[in-house]
Amino acid sequence: MAEEQDDAQKTEEPTSKKLEDAAKKGDMPRSQEVRTWFMLFTATVAFAIFARSSGSFITTELSGIFANAHMIPIDQGGILDMVRSIMLTLGLALGLPFLMLVAAAFGGTLIQGKIHISAEKMKPKLSKISVLKGLKRLFSVQSLAEFGKSLAKLIIIGGACVILLWPERARLVDVITLDPSAMLSLVVLMALKLAIAVVAIMTVVALADYALQHQQFMKRMRMTRQEVKDEHKQMEGDPQIKARIRQIRAQRAKQRITQAVPEADVVITNPTHFAVALKYDHGDMAVPRLVAKGVDHLAARIRELANEHDVPLIENPPLARAIYASVEIDEDIPPEHYKAVAEVIAYVMKLRGQMRN
Repeated sequence: MAEEQDDAQKTEEPTSKKLEDAAKKGDMPRSQEVRTWFMLFTATVAFAIFARSSGSFITTELSGIFANAHMIPIDQGGILDMVRSIMLTLGLALGLPFLMLVAAAFGGTLIQGKIHISAEKMKPKLSKISVLKGLKRLFSVQSLAEFGKSLAKLIIIGGACVILLWPERARLVDVITLDPSAMLSLVVLMALKLAIAVVAIMTVVALADYALQHQQFMKRMRMTRQEVKDEHKQMEGDPQIKARIRQIRAQRAKQRITQAVPEADVVITNPTHFAVALKYDHGDMAVPRLVAKGVDHLAARIRELANEHDVPLIENPPLARAIYASVEIDEDIPPEHYKAVAEVIAYVMKLRGQMRN
């Protein structure tokens, strides 16, 4: 009941951090059917390429061994030599196809995400040796669904094989009357047809199963709103995240300054460490408003923009520091600074009047 309530509360999509943490633990959507498809496809390709040549090679080599079997000494050394010869023949014929299958097994895993050896998965857990929990897993809905999927897959593939082989039943009955070369060609042809049919069916099965596994994984990874909030709080404490946040804020501040300073009526400076830009429209504003502020390199940028756009620069260190510390951007100047700011605005208006004259 508690698990159902937890699942009902998980309404949020998983964050990238949760998905990364899951991947570090080796928990990611993987479909066994995709891996099986890669192996079947590779086996079919290898069979099509090597079946005739490998079959002929094996037949020739083994025929020679068995034809001279009467000459092999019936002792431990002679038997071992024969076994080694047979194993060498099989190794030479089947070595490359076997390596292709191994590569396909790794490829089927890699295409679904990098292989990760997780210590978490290797840790011994009592739940894994619990008989009760083992029975629950054995008879769970997921296990029954897997059994049903395997049964359906077996029926479909078996039906496809019957459909393909039924028209060839007469030829298959007479196969034992053929010479080895013709027999090999017929067997290879029939086997290749069956393999292609199985691969075609497994293509659909693998795609559907991967989509299902991915959907179930994302559903399992869903988070509650509280988990999302807690993760954000945790990430804010990360030095790298804090540095990134500061970088973003600095970029936004520069963009804001670039837009606001050209529209300002006056910039009050420290003169080098602080700079605040004020705007005052006599008809629209009751009091001046702070439109930009900065310290050190941002203050230098404000002064630079002010010079470029002919915005008056007024040096008043105490007023610049006081406004920077007590007023936020887009806030009106508070009453305690009215008198000092009014004097600055009056001085600026006087300068502009003189410039017009």
